[in-house]
Amino acid sequence: MAKITNNDRYAYQEKAKSFSAVIKALMDEETSILSEIKTKPPDVELKKLVLVDKMLNLSSNYVAINGVSMAVLKVKNEEALNDARKVIYKAVIYLEEVVSNYIDAAFSEYDDKLAAIEQYDQTQRYNLIRKMGFTIDLLQLSYGDNSKWRWTFVELEGRYAAIAKNILDLRNAVTNSRMDSPHYEPTVYHIRLVKELLARAASRYRDKYELSTQQVLDFKTGILFLSALMRTHIVLNERDDAAEVKKKLNIWSAKLEADIKKQEENKKKI
Repeated sequence: MAKITNNDRYAYQEKAKSFSAVIKALMDEETSILSEIKTKPPDVELKKLVLVDKMLNLSSNYVAINGVSMAVLKVKNEEALNDARKVIYKAVIYLEEVVSNYIDAAFSEYDDKLAAIEQYDQTQRYNLIRKMGFTIDLLQLSYGDNSKWRWTFVELEGRYAAIAKNILDLRNAVTNSRMDSPHYEPTVYHIRLVKELLARAASRYRDKYELSTQQVLDFKTGILFLSALMRTHIVLNERDDAAEVKKKLNIWSAKLEADIKKQEENKKKI
């Protein structure tokens, strides 16, 4: 690898300046909004959604700094990437506070939370969720395939899948996905995305269990996401799809039960 010169460092600092300025501005905005939230205004949940959007912008700017480092210095800026990862978690937490972090729960258990953001229309909800997904994907791409954070992203993606589902108005999803509905397009796209995310989260947790941890909790979480997918199909009156997921759910549950039994038998032999 070529030696990094002072000119390279100077070029990097100059190119990174604009991103650093935006980062400072966004952090100041976060502080200001959090101060407003402490006063408990009537639109507190909507302000948290603004925070989610700000944090995604903030994360993207940290990733951009890493991009400059890669382009000019030919090395990753691990500090910037770690800051980006931490900020994405903040965005996820802010959104969980608004719509809940339930993976598999009846809509009635959290629909009161959605009432507080009724003014936030379906297009805004879909755009925010899509933006979060793009930001997470961009960060994973920046870290690379062999990152030490590989399996950590399974949890992040799972939490993202849950809030993508929970911000969707499932009570009116069927009505809103009719072609004569003014909310047709964003609703259909959002529903499609939620199904993909829940299925992916389930598979990723099983992969984590099989290839990394062998922790029963990981497999159970994967099964929980499958159950959430089945529940979503049922709510949407997609009986055939729900039946297919149920078959898979039964297979996974049987596999987990057999694995637990085998682990217990192995422990007795020690």
